[in-house]
Amino acid sequence: MALVELRNVSKIYHLGGEEIRALDDVSLDIDTGEFISIIGPSGSGKSTLMHILGCLDSPTRGTIQLDGTRIHNASTRELAAIRNQKIGFVFQFFNLLPKLNVLQNVELPMVYSGISGRERRRRAMDALKLVGLENRSKHRPMQLSGGQQQRVAIARALVNSPRIVFADEPTGNLDSNTGEAILTLFRQLSQEGRTIALVTHDPEIAAVTPRRIEIRDGKIAKNVDPKLAGLAASRFTDHASHSRNTTTPPPLG
Repeated sequence: MALVELRNVSKIYHLGGEEIRALDDVSLDIDTGEFISIIGPSGSGKSTLMHILGCLDSPTRGTIQLDGTRIHNASTRELAAIRNQKIGFVFQFFNLLPKLNVLQNVELPMVYSGISGRERRRRAMDALKLVGLENRSKHRPMQLSGGQQQRVAIARALVNSPRIVFADEPTGNLDSNTGEAILTLFRQLSQEGRTIALVTHDPEIAAVTPRRIEIRDGKIAKNVDPKLAGLAASRFTDHASHSRNTTTPPPLG
């Protein structure tokens, strides 16, 4: 069974008497351990799709299962619990709290889960080690570079061992070298069995993922199967090879 199953999902808005179909009869499966990109221009429906997949919104019609749980008709409280337990988010602008240090920012998803302070700190440090930032745990976000802040955001997304991580334009606020290193880190995480979905408008970013799902006018215009796609862009091959042979991600600015 797929990790995520969408069947005939539509999201319809009514504005000024006009019907707007942000998503139009979309069906999609995502398997455990896949590294995919959801690509499309502004207004295509890709962000709506991420919001529905990420339990931030509900469809107008259609069915959705995440890790065997039906989520299309879940209550707001149930969706919040699913987000906390099964989903991680990484955003373009990091969304770190400036008054908290790095360790405290990574602990945040666990605060409302009934986990003891000691266990929260242990898990947060493990997540920071995964992204190579355990030596920055006491720093505030503004004391870090953009690449380091994004790695903190990735650690926060991973700290509850989610079933899937959504990254919304995760390199859009970074220089090209730092952005490439972030993408290499995502690829390394995928190779370790984590399910990663990048949401982007940039074809070059989408090219690093083995599977690419193109959204246009609320519909799936193209779904490049990993069996047909072959390897992702060759310019990332050396980084991926390096990642398989070390537990430390490439240095980020």
